[in-house]
Amino acid sequence: MKLLNIHDRNFELQFADILSRGEENDRAVEQGVRTIIDDVRTRGDVALLELTRHYDRIDAAGVAELEVGDREVEAAFSLVEDSDLAALELAVKRVTRFHEKQVQQTWLSTDEPDVMLGQKVTPLERVGIYVPGGKACYPSSVIMNAVPARVAGVSEIVMVTPTPGGEINPHLLVAARLSGVDRIFRIGGAQAVAALAYGTETISKVDKITGPGNIYVATAKKLVFGQVGIDMIAGPSEILIINDGSGNPAHVAADLLSQAEHDELASSILITTVPAFAEQVAAQVELQLCCLSRESIARASWDKYGVIIVAGTLNEAVEFSNRIAPEHLELAVADPFALLPLVRNAGAIFMGHWTPEAAGDYLAGPNHTLPTGGTARFFSPLSVDDFVKKSSIICFSEGGLKRLGSDIVRIAGLEGLEAHAQSVSIRLDT
Repeated sequence: MKLLNIHDRNFELQFADILSRGEENDRAVEQGVRTIIDDVRTRGDVALLELTRHYDRIDAAGVAELEVGDREVEAAFSLVEDSDLAALELAVKRVTRFHEKQVQQTWLSTDEPDVMLGQKVTPLERVGIYVPGGKACYPSSVIMNAVPARVAGVSEIVMVTPTPGGEINPHLLVAARLSGVDRIFRIGGAQAVAALAYGTETISKVDKITGPGNIYVATAKKLVFGQVGIDMIAGPSEILIINDGSGNPAHVAADLLSQAEHDELASSILITTVPAFAEQVAAQVELQLCCLSRESIARASWDKYGVIIVAGTLNEAVEFSNRIAPEHLELAVADPFALLPLVRNAGAIFMGHWTPEAAGDYLAGPNHTLPTGGTARFFSPLSVDDFVKKSSIICFSEGGLKRLGSDIVRIAGLEGLEAHAQSVSIRLDT
């Protein structure tokens, strides 16, 4: 962990490592991921079986054996505690209710009597959602990716998830059933992304792939983009907390560690205007680290990519945050709504001392699939919009074309496109 002052002469240099974390790893794995994608694209199910046997130690005779059947999903409900089931049901209900507010309908405009314009909103036919496995179980990722797809009206939702040894957590299966997932495969990694993007004999090609994963998954999504749509390139998780000296240092420390425990590349940043508060939070982090079951992961993240920064003013702190464009931004200040208009770049904004980032991760309602690595400058959280496409509707009457046609011809002429102009003028002359 670094303790920095934003006015230090070498501040930018000291902070550079955090901004560039993982970039060398991205370049190093790309060639290996390309090989996997090409193999699945060329050999289909055969390659998928070999890769799943190698990486996840599952020996199946066919890809169909890797699909989770209805009986296994139904049996999962008996393995889940009633209180856990109730919590997952509540999360699905709240996330559904939030995303239903995002739904857009097809619309037509008749502002002009001789021209009708509009937009047709059409759900994607088939989407694939990637749910991470390995280091942890993430039923929340199932909910956050499947629910907006279902709300959007997607016809088929296919879920893939790595299951080392073939075992799949029952909470994932329960979350999938509650969220409306149609098919589930025990397949992970770059090979799962390739199968969804290009299709195999058993797995149908999808229109879009969403969901977070490790560096191999993120690289695979980047490489298949264009063949299919993707939500975003998700990098390591990150949190930035702005503080004015108010609140409980232990709470702020806990929020910083909530991201550090994700993985060793996660970044946790506090920027405060009160040096004494910075020291108190640093001490609390050390106290709380020792109590975490994932201490080794959280400590590696905190030691390398954790930082506490002292700023002169809250305005200065927000301006710094806008440069970083964090995935998660907590306004842990006495009056968060006073700062909100100043925030330009953030994936999700958590307001006040009683809104920990974890509330958004699980059941507040908004989606927790968020842009990372500064991409909140131009990306938005996953939403219903990610699962629909929009077509323009244009309808001219004869009178409408005669009224506007000469200007269409003129602009086509400016561009030297004679056939474009002729397609209009031929109608005007008859």
